[in-house]
Amino acid sequence: MNDHTRRNVLRGAAGAAAAGVLAAHGGTAASATARSAPRTAAPAAVKQPFLHGAFAPVTEELTAFDLPVTGRVPRSLNGRYLRTGPNVLGLEDPRAHHWMLGDGMVHGVRLRDGRAEWYRNRWVRSAAVSRKLGEPHPGPVPEDDFACNTHVIPYKGRILALQESGPLPYELDGELNTLGGYDFRSSLSGAFTAHTKYDVHADELHAIAYYPTWDHVRHLVVDRTGRVARTTRIPVADSPMMHDFALTERHVVLFDIPVTFDAAAAGAGASVPYVWNDRHPARVGVLPRSGGSVRWFEIDPVFVSHTLNAYDDGSSVVVELTTFPAPFQVAGRGSDGPTALGTASLDRWTIDLAQGRVRTGRLDDRPQEFPRVNESLVSRRHRYGYTAACAEMSTAYLTADGVPPDRSFGNALIKHDFLRGTSQSHRLPRGAAVGEAVFVPAHGPDPDPRAAEDDGYTLAYVHDPLRGAADLLILAAQDFTGRPLARVHLPGRVPLGFHGSWVADA
Repeated sequence: MNDHTRRNVLRGAAGAAAAGVLAAHGGTAASATARSAPRTAAPAAVKQPFLHGAFAPVTEELTAFDLPVTGRVPRSLNGRYLRTGPNVLGLEDPRAHHWMLGDGMVHGVRLRDGRAEWYRNRWVRSAAVSRKLGEPHPGPVPEDDFACNTHVIPYKGRILALQESGPLPYELDGELNTLGGYDFRSSLSGAFTAHTKYDVHADELHAIAYYPTWDHVRHLVVDRTGRVARTTRIPVADSPMMHDFALTERHVVLFDIPVTFDAAAAGAGASVPYVWNDRHPARVGVLPRSGGSVRWFEIDPVFVSHTLNAYDDGSSVVVELTTFPAPFQVAGRGSDGPTALGTASLDRWTIDLAQGRVRTGRLDDRPQEFPRVNESLVSRRHRYGYTAACAEMSTAYLTADGVPPDRSFGNALIKHDFLRGTSQSHRLPRGAAVGEAVFVPAHGPDPDPRAAEDDGYTLAYVHDPLRGAADLLILAAQDFTGRPLARVHLPGRVPLGFHGSWVADA
């Protein structure tokens, strides 16, 4: 792999945000220890929205036990709530910073038998992070090494930190220590993705992988043995970014949108050499899961951010997803993160395979991101979905050349009922930056098949502006607008980041 590819290719997710906000570290835990990172240079005050406020990186690794709780943690919540994001370590030149390239840091809360046993935050130990912290690197250094910062998932008893476009996943232990790179039992060759789809019914993990020097993207299927059992190469032009995709019971849905690799920008040293390319047609592709050729359908230019879920409906494929209006600038326009001309909205696309057309429609035009669903229904028809509205994220994405937008946004978690076409909002105070809400079934890792789809809890990190630190917010999904069941008070901030998962006890 040539040097500019390793150093400059986008390693982060396009179109994201999560929880936390600028404040001093709190000291609310009964017992806490901290490890400090090397001192970071003071960031520039202008054109750096992703180094300030809700996005400001933390500088310490904390460990806190017996966390204080307002309310009661449900006794059925036994496991770990984990969420990751970029948290740049040892930044020497803020002008070279890009939010999505920050070193990955995982934040986790351990819940058991109604108690919040601990909070930890840990950098993912890539070779570069280990070197900055003065530690030996755990295990061999992967060829395309990076401190994965975009997603963290459970998979067959393992915890994997994920990244797109190159790096192997990193495996973590139950206390968030880095164990080393993970290649699915020596079966993964080449790039992986941050947005896998796990079909619990088939016991298959699916991925769409892209890489800037490929003339194709790859559909990967990891089977029940934990090995990559099938790889399908799909020809594409211009090396597009495929940040997310969708999965149904019979199909894989690909989004070929006009954000493409710019070799000239990479050669010139651009930190994120992906650009909006008006000459690249926007299209959506449908690939049979059983194998075969992709059918492509042209669509109006748009940036596909994240999929909520997808399902088959007769001869149609239905996808619900968040999109940004075109053009979307992954590398930004004079700022240290992506910029957009509008906020993300929730849409529904119906791909009519019989008629050969795509119908697009807006489900909710309120600013929102991080769509999630009950994970047991990935690739199947669902009724409910959950999104996050984060004022700080909307403002940062609309800030170009250091000028924030003249608009007011709010913070809320939103529950959508797609059967009734309604929604409920759990509103949060100004300054209470909130991230992705993950749904957790009330009946543990083996839910009652007779239970309602929304019989469970939604968990998210939210900043408490009064304490200057984060809380883990626990809502009853069936009483979404009601008083939180619990707020677990963390000892420090959780900066705005990306995605996470509930890792249930076995």
